[in-house]
Amino acid sequence: MTAGVHRRAFIGSTLALAACNPKADAAPVHIPPLKTIAPFPVGACIQAVHLQDPSLVRLLIEQVSQLTPEWEMKMEYIAQADGSFRFEGPDAIAAFAKAHGLRLFGHTLVWYDQAPAAFEKLDESRVSFADAYRNYILAVVGRYRGQAVGWDVINETVGDNGDGWRDSLWARKLGKLEHMVLAFQHAHEADPNAVLFLNDFFLETQPKKRATFLKLAETLLKAGAPLGGLGTQTHLAAGDQKGLIKAAIADLASLGLPIHISEMDVSLQEGGSRTERLARQADLYREAAEAFSALPQRQQFAFTTWGLRDLESWRKREDAADAPLLFDVNGNPKPAAAAWVQGLG
Repeated sequence: MTAGVHRRAFIGSTLALAACNPKADAAPVHIPPLKTIAPFPVGACIQAVHLQDPSLVRLLIEQVSQLTPEWEMKMEYIAQADGSFRFEGPDAIAAFAKAHGLRLFGHTLVWYDQAPAAFEKLDESRVSFADAYRNYILAVVGRYRGQAVGWDVINETVGDNGDGWRDSLWARKLGKLEHMVLAFQHAHEADPNAVLFLNDFFLETQPKKRATFLKLAETLLKAGAPLGGLGTQTHLAAGDQKGLIKAAIADLASLGLPIHISEMDVSLQEGGSRTERLARQADLYREAAEAFSALPQRQQFAFTTWGLRDLESWRKREDAADAPLLFDVNGNPKPAAAAWVQGLG
C-alpha cells in the first residue's frame, strides 16, 4: 500500500466517523501537520496580539509554513495622521516568522477601503500625492525586503457586481489604472524578488467579477506592471455550490501566473442543519485542496486560510456561532481539516 493510498484511507475513515457523530463539531479528527504533507506552502493570517497566546503559537509552528499579517500591514495601521509610519505590529510578526523559519507574506499595500488622513489631508505644497504614494510603498516593502516572499499590492479593486473598478482616493488622484500600475512598479523597485499580487474576493461565486478581474490582470501586464501572481481570497459559505472553486482556479490559472488561495474560510451561517453545514464545509475545503493540487507546481504559490483556529476568525467576531476554519476554538482539527488533507490526493 502506498503512502498516498494509506493517507486517503485513513482520512476517509476519519471523515466517516465524523459524519456518523451527531455532534460533528466535537468529532475526534487526527491528521498530520498540514505543512508536512502539502507539497506547497500552507499559510494562515495572524495578528501580533495572537503571538501572546502560547497554545496558538504552538499550533502555528506545528501546522503552517507561511504567515500573513491580518491587519498590521494595512495602511490604517501603518500610516499615521502626522505622516509618520508605525511598524511595531508587522515587525513582531516578521520577527516571529523569521525565528521559526516561516515565510512572510505582505497584505496589503493599496486598498480602496482605506484612505488614511495623512493622504486625504496631504499638504501638496510640500510633497506631491504621487511622491507620498511612492514613498509609502517604498518604505513598507523595503522594510521587509528579502523576507516577505510576496505582497498583495492591489486589494479588492473590482466592483462587487463585476462591472468595473472601484472608485478610491488613489484612483481619483492618480488615475484608475495608473495608480495600480504605479503601485506594482514602486513595490518592484523596493523588492525586485517579491512576487506581486492582484487580490480579490468572490471570484469563485461570481463569474462576471472573475472575468473582469482577469481582464484587469491582462491590462496591467500590457501596461507594464510587474504583476507576478493572482490572489483569490476564497471566502465561501457552506451553502455555496460544488464545482465553483475548481472552475475559478482553472480560469485564474489560464494566464500562467502563480495562484494564491489567500484568505480561505467557509462560513456556517447558511446551508441547512449544523451537521449538513459542517459536511458541506468539509466538501468545499476538499474541493479547494483538489483544485490547488491540480495546478502545475510553478503556479502553486501558497494556500492560506484566514486564521487557523475558529476562535480568532473575523467571521466569529460577526457571529459567535460561526466556525469557518480548519481548527476549532481549542485548536483541534475539524472534519474540514481531514477533508482538506484528503483533497491533496
